[in-house]
Parts: sequence; structure tokens; C-alpha cells
Amino acid sequence: MSSRRPRQSAGTSRISDDQIINLVSKLQQLLPEIRNRRSDKVSASKVLQETCNYIRNLHREVDDLSDRLSQLLATLDADSAEASIIRSLIM
Repeated sequence: MSSRRPRQSAGTSRISDDQIINLVSKLQQLLPEIRNRRSDKVSASKVLQETCNYIRNLHREVDDLSDRLSQLLATLDADSAEASIIRSLIM
């Protein structure tokens, strides 16, 4: 018995190879690192690896922007027009 084949529970359906290829292709189109390459031949593992890296980078950017926004709001008077505008944009 192969240990590589995933077990299916009664409520799940198996995804086809064509669906996987389609999803990997869609991911490839979303990734700037891969999308800008001249070659269309990129392995699925490379696409998944780049996807993970891209998501990690996006998380870092969100954290950085959140920190910068918190610092900005901390320097503003809580009742100022600027602070009110920023808070309304966030909500």
C-alpha cells in the first residue's frame, strides 16, 4: 500500500489532476516573481514555494504598515481632523 496516497473521508471528493494543474496555473499568474519570467515552464512545486514566500512577504508588509499606522496615530491628537480621517478610512 502506498503511503503517498491521501486517505479520503466519506464527505470529501478527490481533486483531479486537471484541477490541480488549473489551480497551479492560476497561482502562477498571480505571482509577480513567476509571472514576469520569460519561460512558461515552471514546476508546480516552484509555484507553491513562491506562493508561500509571497504570502509571507505580504504578511510582513501588513505588519509593517500596521506598525507605521499605529505610530502615526500615536503622534496625532486623538480629536484632530487628521486622526478622524484616518480612523474613518480604516473602518
